[in-house]
Amino acid sequence: MTLPNNQVFQFESPDDSPGFLLWQVSNFWQRKMNNGLSHLGLTHVQFVLLAGIIWLSQGEETVTQARLAAHAKTDIMMTSKVLRALEQRCLIKRETDAKDTRAKALSITNKGYELTIEAIKIVNKIDHDFFSALGQQAGDFNQHLQSIIDGTKPCEMAGWSDKQNNL
Repeated sequence: MTLPNNQVFQFESPDDSPGFLLWQVSNFWQRKMNNGLSHLGLTHVQFVLLAGIIWLSQGEETVTQARLAAHAKTDIMMTSKVLRALEQRCLIKRETDAKDTRAKALSITNKGYELTIEAIKIVNKIDHDFFSALGQQAGDFNQHLQSIIDGTKPCEMAGWSDKQNNL
């Protein structure tokens, strides 16, 4: 079937679409991360949540599942499922929060901490190698990504749509 040569797409070429390019780059980066972390028995999302617990534990506030999901910009239900799997592997502890019995307070175990430290070395190397193509523009790249994050509504970051939640 021959399609008419009308302008269906916004862009002349797929390579002109920032969304398509971002999708390709993020998939490529995710594959590298998952391959690098696989020998530790971790997925990239598991690593991000473990590292997030360590990062957030440096503060004064209790690290809850909701706070961790907000920090990582992950869906709360997916976060809960991943944390449950990490708990079964004795990498984290999930306990009822003393201040809010509806919330789960998170802490990392010694085993989880040691594994995360090993994973950080791998992630740092992959990031360095992957983003070295940016050279001196890495800081600008980070600022552009942060601008996108800053311009996105929190409900969109959590995976909710405005229509679904009347937001």
